[in-house]
Amino acid sequence: MRLRKSLMISAIALSGVLALSACVDSGAPTEEETPTEEVVEFEAGTTMAELNEAGAITIGTKFDQPLFGQVDASGDPQGFDVEIAKIIASKLGIPESGIIWTETQSANREPFIQSGEVDIVVATYTINDKRKEVISFAGPYYMAGQSILTLADNKDIKSEKDLTGQPVCSVTGSTPAAKLAEIGAEPVLTDTYSNCLEPLRTGQVVAVSTDNVILAGLAAQNEGEFKVVGKPFTEEPYGIGLAKDDTEFRDWINDVLEEAYEDGSYEEAWNSTAGTVLEYVEPPAVDRY
Repeated sequence: MRLRKSLMISAIALSGVLALSACVDSGAPTEEETPTEEVVEFEAGTTMAELNEAGAITIGTKFDQPLFGQVDASGDPQGFDVEIAKIIASKLGIPESGIIWTETQSANREPFIQSGEVDIVVATYTINDKRKEVISFAGPYYMAGQSILTLADNKDIKSEKDLTGQPVCSVTGSTPAAKLAEIGAEPVLTDTYSNCLEPLRTGQVVAVSTDNVILAGLAAQNEGEFKVVGKPFTEEPYGIGLAKDDTEFRDWINDVLEEAYEDGSYEEAWNSTAGTVLEYVEPPAVDRY
């Protein structure tokens, strides 16, 4: 409410009018000011329409990956993968309160998608041909690369060539674990990368190996203990896992990703999470296979 002051109004009357004005202004917005929710419509029978109508989506992500997917003190997932998932949910007309987060690990991502336990998986999930035999992928939305984490004072390991014949920790069912066996290292496998840190501290393994962005997060979370060494020796395109042959849903997610690249929401998601440690790089082109 805009008040017009008059010299004829007494100080007492003026204060009363201003108090009334403050009460009105602090209340609910007028009908003209009330924001309206964007209506999102999808073709009947599509996965998008089903999720939109339900007002909820179950998303698999990791709970122990610093910068990408890690639960905070309140038990809420935080990280770049989480923000990408939120962008997808919002474009379905689903608020954050409608997201059901499910912890996924490297070994159970495909089974969770196949069984319908989750609708999508956004979890540092490398696209490869073997996985595409049982699920589909949208993306990629980020290109990582396998690297090496050692103790901060280790001077012997400088590249993947130094891992030959050495015990190196990685995760069951992951592409980095398969690569370690391929280059002649001795994989020591566990269920999560955070569980690799204690064996590294105690000397049971000489290194941890997985995607460089994951290792950077672990190093940042344990400042002064570890370091990432060498250049990435693979390319790991991160994609969004979904049910096999759901082409309409896959194409729609790819559209959402490309829109996020253009409108700045992708870069904003990066800068607020992984970008606090890692330099921003332009996202890769999506693969509409």
